[in-house]
Amino acid sequence: MNRRTFLQVAANAGILVQAPFVLAQKPGRKWRIALVGSGWWGKTVLKEAIASGQCKVVALCDVDASALEVAADQVTDLNGDTPKTYLDYRELLEKEKPEIVIIATPDHWHALQTLAALKSGSHVFVEKPTGHTVNESRAMLKASRESGRIVQVGLHRRLGPHHVNAMKFLKSRAVGEVGMVRIFAHSGGGVEKPQRNSEPSEGMNWDMWCGPAPKRPFNGKLHPGGWRNFLDYANGTLGDWGVHWLDQVLMWTEEKYPKRVYSTGGRQIAGAPVLTELEQTSDAPDHQVAVYDFEKFTCIWEHRRFAENNAEKHRIGAYFYGTKGTLHIGWQDGWTFYPNRDSDLQVHESSQLQQPEGHNLKILWADFLDSIESKRSPAAGIELAHRSSVLPLLGMISLKVGRSIQWDGANEQIVGDAAASALLSRPYRAPYLYPKI
Repeated sequence: MNRRTFLQVAANAGILVQAPFVLAQKPGRKWRIALVGSGWWGKTVLKEAIASGQCKVVALCDVDASALEVAADQVTDLNGDTPKTYLDYRELLEKEKPEIVIIATPDHWHALQTLAALKSGSHVFVEKPTGHTVNESRAMLKASRESGRIVQVGLHRRLGPHHVNAMKFLKSRAVGEVGMVRIFAHSGGGVEKPQRNSEPSEGMNWDMWCGPAPKRPFNGKLHPGGWRNFLDYANGTLGDWGVHWLDQVLMWTEEKYPKRVYSTGGRQIAGAPVLTELEQTSDAPDHQVAVYDFEKFTCIWEHRRFAENNAEKHRIGAYFYGTKGTLHIGWQDGWTFYPNRDSDLQVHESSQLQQPEGHNLKILWADFLDSIESKRSPAAGIELAHRSSVLPLLGMISLKVGRSIQWDGANEQIVGDAAASALLSRPYRAPYLYPKI
């Protein structure tokens, strides 16, 4: 099939989406919303909420008093709202009773804050992945079901126009029978040198930032932004980038979970992790491979925080290997079909992304509000996002125990491996209590 033929067939079949779904502004009704985690990304999500014209920002929360003050001033400058500020999300929920809560804190806080927001009666927009451990995510799913509230997760690629079109192309069987998927995110890097620990800035509650997780010394490598590569608070590149691309795989396949997971990796380039009273490095792997065995195909994740992947055409994305060719779904580079036959032409669609961040939050937020108003499941709802979030968490469990694990997805249990099963949860630092499933 040449490009012209495909585009004509695709248009006739409704495969191509020419414009993203955007919720029209509705007069009158405004949702009372609060933001927990007032850093760069939290404010990025909040700006979309403000831009919708349907939200009144009543409160902001952050453990850093300086960041909180800046965020409040920025909200006032954007739309004239004067949100109240809180250093503790529990006080915010008790006093303000927001209808919608945005949670943009590090992964280790997602579960407790989502559970508290749902208990207070709020709908929740929480960043991906759902939880830091599998059983946290399960608790979030259970609470969402019991509360009757909507939980949207920040898997914005589910609604990105070129991702939607690539999925329709893939499901049209234009790629043929897919037997293997390779998903990846590579970047530059090298040896990681330790950085000296320091005191947190004045007005920052570091103990609260660490929360239920182990308390490390404060370090500029950790905050702001670097916490994703510290396993006490996140799950490295697999938990950050991997959840997006594993979610793309689950969007395509009718299978809900793999039967077996194996992962390996290390820090042979970055060097052994360092944690002393004086200095520290991150401790996430600088490279990792995770193999997910499904019934009808094999999915392989890989990342390197070195070498970048300049030897291939693409640095980030997913390759779907089919009997008629290979489909690459990427980020900034859109999607491309590489046919097996030399006589067929490549098919390509460029990305349609919001700048400067390069994401599609506007569409995801519009879907969130519409799902609340129409009482339907959102595109990246907790039911779907839970399954996608569990996959990187299982990969990290396999990496830690050093062997493959058999996954009973129907009952969400690891089969015949007590040590691996113990890692489905983790101890919380007192006085925090691990959520019950």
